Amino acid sequence: MMMRREIGEKGQIVIPKDIRDHLGLDVGIGIVFEVKNNAVIMKKENNEEFLKDFLNVPKLKKKLTINDLKRTYEAQYEERIH
Repeated sequence: MMMRREIGEKGQIVIPKDIRDHLGLDVGIGIVFEVKNNAVIMKKENNEEFLKDFLNVPKLKKKLTINDLKRTYEAQYEERIH
């Protein structure tokens, strides 16, 4: 199924009713956007998948100090402004 829509002034699009019905999208349902190459994939949020990914964070071998965290934050900040 493929349909064309235009982006409105606020960057919004309307999901066609046929697609909303087919995917079971209703008011209040979370939507996840994923960018792959030049495509945007939109899918219904799956809270179980998010929780699994969240809980599957590898453990650190050494504990981080406050100074380690500050250095990491400062390095990331510098990358963003340059």
